[in-house]
Amino acid sequence: MNIQLLNQNISDATTDISLVYLTEATLKKSTNKKALKLAGFSASQDSICFLHDKNTLFCGVDAFEADDVRSVSAVAIKAVKATNYKSMNVSLDDKGLIFALVEGFLLGGYTYDTYKSKKEKVALKTISLIYTKDDYKSAIKLFSDAVIVADATCFTRDIVNTTPEDLNPPSFAKLARNLAKENGLSCKILDEKALLKENCHSMLAVGRASRHESQLIHLTYKPKNPKKIINLIGKGLTYDSGGLSLKPGASMVTMKMDKAGACAVLGIIKAASEMKLDVEVHAFIGAVENMIGGDAYKPDDVLVSRSGKTIEVRNTDAEGRLVLADVLDYAQDKVKADYMFDFATLTGACMVALGQYTTGVMGHSSRLKHDLSKASSNAGELTSSLPFNKHLKKQIKSGIADICNISNKPYGGAITAGLFLDAFIKKENKDKWLHFDIAGSAYTESPWDVNVYGGTGAGVRFMSEFLKNIK
Repeated sequence: MNIQLLNQNISDATTDISLVYLTEATLKKSTNKKALKLAGFSASQDSICFLHDKNTLFCGVDAFEADDVRSVSAVAIKAVKATNYKSMNVSLDDKGLIFALVEGFLLGGYTYDTYKSKKEKVALKTISLIYTKDDYKSAIKLFSDAVIVADATCFTRDIVNTTPEDLNPPSFAKLARNLAKENGLSCKILDEKALLKENCHSMLAVGRASRHESQLIHLTYKPKNPKKIINLIGKGLTYDSGGLSLKPGASMVTMKMDKAGACAVLGIIKAASEMKLDVEVHAFIGAVENMIGGDAYKPDDVLVSRSGKTIEVRNTDAEGRLVLADVLDYAQDKVKADYMFDFATLTGACMVALGQYTTGVMGHSSRLKHDLSKASSNAGELTSSLPFNKHLKKQIKSGIADICNISNKPYGGAITAGLFLDAFIKKENKDKWLHFDIAGSAYTESPWDVNVYGGTGAGVRFMSEFLKNIK
């Protein structure tokens, strides 16, 4: 499906169907209000109505704002894809809505049919945004960036949706190499032999029972004279059985999504390199499979992390933080960054706290949390801050090691997991770091907003927005 931005009069558009957005107020002024009223259309948010004799699809919005336009555009594209229309257009006179329209159409119209024996046939081939103002040059830049970010989000969704049999740590490394080749990135892969030399014993323990070797992936996008250096760290559990602390059977379904943090990191560096942003981006991924077997790590084990801190294991299903402990330490040693962000499907507790739509944000810098909140709001993703405190920190103390991998109380689990990661952030980097828990927002089995069944690509849009506007 091709999407384009054209600078012409709407009367010159030669497409099969037009989309028209109406609020309740503008509906009253529409020349089609009588026919729409007979059809039961009230212009409420996310409502749509075809008038086929007019070759028009009317879309209801509460206001001509990005969130409303993005949401109804996702509804509209699904409806048009179910018809035999081959092309459609939208008249656009506010370039501030370009991102909303592009993401509504491309993300709302996303399908993943790799494992379907019969692929869905869609007649729609072309979407035209008809821009009616004179400042086309600035509008086309916004449009180009919007397509890049939407494509990177879909790329991320594709990886999340890939089955664990097809995407394991070595094949994840191969995927990273291919992205590096296509986008002019540098790529370094540490296999288990190299990980052992780096003393990544915590990460290695998690993947010990898998038949697939764990991999630490480091991709770099390096423009000339970058304004800032950014480290992105992703949890890449290509499958999580829970280890010896085995998950219930129903909870193992969808655990292919436990790599979503790593997938988001790949999507972000892809978008940054294609937009040619003037920031240097390093993506670090811990790709591991947590399985059971005679060589599996065990509750009661004490692991020595790369940093030298010892970790008491009380639950092998709290494995992502064990992988990130070593990857965070490695990233800090290898690259002196201005900002450091980790993405992880870390805790079900985050969903209990914030629901399944919202990413949890943790860290020490109020300014940095504010900047990311602004970026996520502009990008149309939901984030909310979860506060650290000294009392919860006491709950991950260990009697026999430096730290325990789970809390000694069943409350505040998302925050105690963030505090565990904080123990592996060097003092000089405390105010440069944020942790994003995307356990709820990264995957859905019920479509919402621009998200369809499966991976959502959580994190790609708001981090791309942050990097675009970094000073």
